[in-house]
Amino acid sequence: MEHTFAATAFATLGHPDRLAVLRLILRRAPSGVRPGEIVKALGLKPNTLSHHLSDLAAARLVTVTRDGRARLYAANLETTEALVDYLALDLGRARGDVLPKVLNSGPAPVAPFHVLFLCTGNSARSIIAEALLRDLGQGRFVAHSAGTRPGAAPNPFALEVLARNGHATDTLKSKSLAQFRAPNAPQMHFVFTLCDLAATEECPPWPGQPISAHWGLPDPAQATGTGAQKALAFAECYAALHRRLSAFVALPLETLDRRALQARLDTLAPQIDTE
Repeated sequence: MEHTFAATAFATLGHPDRLAVLRLILRRAPSGVRPGEIVKALGLKPNTLSHHLSDLAAARLVTVTRDGRARLYAANLETTEALVDYLALDLGRARGDVLPKVLNSGPAPVAPFHVLFLCTGNSARSIIAEALLRDLGQGRFVAHSAGTRPGAAPNPFALEVLARNGHATDTLKSKSLAQFRAPNAPQMHFVFTLCDLAATEECPPWPGQPISAHWGLPDPAQATGTGAQKALAFAECYAALHRRLSAFVALPLETLDRRALQARLDTLAPQIDTE
């Protein structure tokens, strides 16, 4: 759903009487309701109701048909569903604490868990995280990484710190986020943003409602100084991600409901970083 359309719909529903009218119409869905029934139920004046119905129709929240000489107003279920999805999936990014409880109570995901790490360039932090989870997960996780504006190749310092710690690097490459939105792309269970810019960039909701969290880290590629000082920045990034991902793979993912898991992921990185 487009932001401008969502803003118009929410503005329309900002009036308590218009909200009450839509509420009543939705309760009668998918059948239509005659204006006289709404007037009687809500105690509105006919001319006032006429304005409200006109506004709701203009916002595409209700549709109008004729039954003989009478008009019938029915909820546009496609639009109202999209509006709810916009709140929960687009604005809320499918977080467990903003989704309706009924969606939080579904079955827990089953391993192997597909996890995507996002940065802008996909050359340092997300590449390190991909390699770490691939090895720490021991087959329980399938690790992926991508960039919103990927560079040509992983940063040499990132590959160096991984190789020094025993991780294979021959298959690592910078990848575009678009690759993971293709129809044949694997469905993600978790999406972690590792840089502030990637977390704030416009991104459509993910299919399958993966759980997301922001695990921001300083970009080691921005380090200045000697080669040794730059290598130290990458070593510190590697250590921080190793601590976080070691704790992540130890979580009982199969037994936590979505809301509880979201809370654990939100606090996991800050807790570990201050220990």
